[in-house]
Amino acid sequence: MRILVCDDELLIRELIRDYCINEGYDCDLAEDGSVAIDLCERNDYDLIIMDIMMPNVDGLTAIKEIKEIKDIPTIMLSARKEEEDKLLGFDLGIEDYVTKPFSPKELMARIKVIMKRYNKLDSISVGNITINNSTHEVFIDNEIVDVTSTQFELLKLFIENQGLALSRDKIIECIWGYDYDADDRTIDAHIKLLRSKLGKYRDSIKTIRKVGYKFVYEEK
Repeated sequence: MRILVCDDELLIRELIRDYCINEGYDCDLAEDGSVAIDLCERNDYDLIIMDIMMPNVDGLTAIKEIKEIKDIPTIMLSARKEEEDKLLGFDLGIEDYVTKPFSPKELMARIKVIMKRYNKLDSISVGNITINNSTHEVFIDNEIVDVTSTQFELLKLFIENQGLALSRDKIIECIWGYDYDADDRTIDAHIKLLRSKLGKYRDSIKTIRKVGYKFVYEEK
């Protein structure tokens, strides 16, 4: 995860950077909004921490310009407590607003909440298996695995319903829709191929006799 910290106070930039690094995040620094805009044009970030009151280009202006090129979740910092600043920030699409002085530990907690929220939208993980909704990729033990579109959707369905028994009819409905013409053997064939792609985790897909299948992750 890569975070951009933009604040005109060097001590605050470095303090946040040190806490971010301790949490395992990569961190870039910007001293004003213009530098932040330039960095966002050249790099991809998972989160921005943006001060409002800065010389040259202020935080609100920077956020507005960045949002026009990239949709990056943002936490706004400010020494001011005016409600108008908060409303302007939320109108621009910020995720959170933190008033100075602030607790670095609380800021890290807010970062984790936002990261978790966005990661759920982009990817779903169980153990060492991860599916990325944006790229339609599957990773097992941090290695990309070549899967078909159907196999991707099947694995996504299983992970989202981990521990629940899914009938073959339910699987057909969720993956292909009501009108799909398939029998049990067709579904079983798809499951067999998906298991082969899971390698050592193939036994995580359990056969439930006279019902269908259930996904229960088994660490290897």
